[in-house]
Amino acid sequence: MSDEYDVVILGAGAVAENVADRAVQGGLTAVLIESELVGGECSYWACMPSKALIRSGAALRAAERVPGAAEAVSGGVDVAAVLARRTRIVHDWDDSGQVEWVHGAGIDLVRGHARLSGVKSVTVTTSDGSERSLTARHAVVISTGSDPLLPDIPGLLEAAPWTPREATSARVPPKRLAIIGGGVVAVEMATAYSSFGTEVTVFARSGLLPGQEDFAREAVTAALRDSGVDIRRAAPTRVERSGGEVTVHSDGEAVVADELLVATGRVPRTSDIGAETVGLTPGGWIDVDDTMLVRGFDWLYATGDVNHRALLTHQGKYQARAAGDVIAARAKGRTVDDSPWGAHVATADHRAVPQVTFSEPTVASVGLTSDEARKAGFDIRVVDYDLGWVAGASLQADDYEGHARMVVDEERKVVLGVTFVGQDVAEMLQAATIAVVGEVPLDRLWHAVPAYPTMNEVWLRLLEAYGRP
Repeated sequence: MSDEYDVVILGAGAVAENVADRAVQGGLTAVLIESELVGGECSYWACMPSKALIRSGAALRAAERVPGAAEAVSGGVDVAAVLARRTRIVHDWDDSGQVEWVHGAGIDLVRGHARLSGVKSVTVTTSDGSERSLTARHAVVISTGSDPLLPDIPGLLEAAPWTPREATSARVPPKRLAIIGGGVVAVEMATAYSSFGTEVTVFARSGLLPGQEDFAREAVTAALRDSGVDIRRAAPTRVERSGGEVTVHSDGEAVVADELLVATGRVPRTSDIGAETVGLTPGGWIDVDDTMLVRGFDWLYATGDVNHRALLTHQGKYQARAAGDVIAARAKGRTVDDSPWGAHVATADHRAVPQVTFSEPTVASVGLTSDEARKAGFDIRVVDYDLGWVAGASLQADDYEGHARMVVDEERKVVLGVTFVGQDVAEMLQAATIAVVGEVPLDRLWHAVPAYPTMNEVWLRLLEAYGRP
């Protein structure tokens, strides 16, 4: 293996892999440097295992809502089978298949901990303590991801809390689980573990899913409470662990659990990557332009969580494709298209980010919420529709409960944001994303005829509720 490459990438998660793949397809050489599993957080401890834990319960509840299937359902989920399926999906935390893909794509891999050591220079410390220096001819890319944020609560560290990694990789569910946080991870893990029969208590001072539309937050909160989850609008003041139990104190009350999950946000994994050697702040987020080039540099890029633009795997992979392509274009002297929505930028990070929370009910959203649009200065009109009134939804489940909202820019007559809440809405999100990204005029959307009877007919109903522009 060479010690000099066109592109040297710190990390080998999904984002880093996409940078390398696009750079190699663009005619460059690339190397990934990874100290853990190739494939990264999403493959082994986040997106994939978390959805595997949730899916069985969601499928069971969906069957219970359809006569004919409901009569065939008895009991709850088989927890052992759910956990076994999760383990298969993460390949029992074995990355050999992913390593095979890397090599097959023409990408080199170095195992070890990478640190920047100067301009276009990276030093790798291997497991045996030896060091290896790598030099980049054109670019170094930081794709190291993020770590869980542990809030400053007395006793928390000593209580050995779970992070999302422990929650998604548990071999046996606890009888009682306390969760600190109200974001996507907290909601999804509360959904999963409550389906296992675990007694779940959530401490969410600002409520669940801050940043989502109010109706979405209310629907998820009500459904989790109906499933037995205790949701408290309170912040823990102290944590203690004694023996096999952990006690969370808040507002003069104490909740005793077997495990405590902390899901209060993320911090960039930049504290030990040699950031100071090139003038960056260790432990800080990395500021980039829309081509993922770190501001103030002509050779250093940062993709994924570390740039704090949109902490979602799909957005990181989107950034990675733009970065890999632009690095190759700059290296080969090709034309760079860095205008908004151009081939070498990640414009969608700003106002067209899709996200699905696999809760009960599911929340699928893209673009701006009504509050965000107003704060951004848009003249908007909000259009709401009850998903239960759509013929396709009534076929999905008896007494279907769900809601759709479309946020319209009244000046341009285009869609700024869409939120769906309900069973099976995740697969409807791409159409909304296309409408937002493409800035499709409402008068043209009238000609996008939804098939009948599907849930996508909600688009026709939203347009009818809006009226002809």
